[in-house]
Amino acid sequence: MSANSQQAHAPEFGAGPDEEPPGLPAPEETILRMRQEILSGAHWFEALLDAIGRWRLPVETVGGREYRYLVGAEAFDWLLLAERLLLEAADIVPPAGRDALLFQGRWPLDLPEEEFERRLGAAKHSAHLNFQYGVLVEQALQLSVEEEIQKESRARAWGHDHRDDESMFERVYGKSRDELAAQYFEETGSLLRSRVAYPDWLDFTYWLFRLRMRRQDKARVASDTRKGLARLTLMEIEVSERHRGARLDEAGFLSRYGD
Repeated sequence: MSANSQQAHAPEFGAGPDEEPPGLPAPEETILRMRQEILSGAHWFEALLDAIGRWRLPVETVGGREYRYLVGAEAFDWLLLAERLLLEAADIVPPAGRDALLFQGRWPLDLPEEEFERRLGAAKHSAHLNFQYGVLVEQALQLSVEEEIQKESRARAWGHDHRDDESMFERVYGKSRDELAAQYFEETGSLLRSRVAYPDWLDFTYWLFRLRMRRQDKARVASDTRKGLARLTLMEIEVSERHRGARLDEAGFLSRYGD
């Protein structure tokens, strides 16, 4: 599958200068090399990770679909890039293993986190952690607060409480969705319409994460992070073999984002 339109002027991202020679290979070359490695006997997952490490485009359009791998210019969705690359190797990668990776987060090999980081490279792995904390944990926090509001509403069987009208956005970020969307437009120039494309919503979610980090005190940041981590763990409790490529916990969050 060849790209109908690639973002030629998009900035490259990838390994740092100490990990790769200047100028990462073109996408077509990366795909060809991945296929050759698999056909030569390399495990498809290792070849995939190496291809991800060599990839340079943060966004591209293939077959009319936009693939935005770098969310908010800082957070790397490596599984989206994995999906894109595996489409190019559909004839040589086992469908069951591919689907388990993309839809269940199950790795076909039990690679240590250090090996995963090495294959992606330091720059992409750091951006991967931004996606884990700034998108996945943030989404879990939002879901947890939505559930809290619904539970409180059901518990107040009689009478009206002003909190009945409080939205998740107001409780977590201190403003309504419309107010946040207006601030988002002022800061980024991106307009959120009534119907938002999923890549745009991920960008907005990551922006909300950065906003929360700016406006909340440390105790509130820690409390909300614990809530998001707990909800994410609950969501995945039955998927014991799921791999994230990094441990997600409060200590890791504080070491990365704490002052």
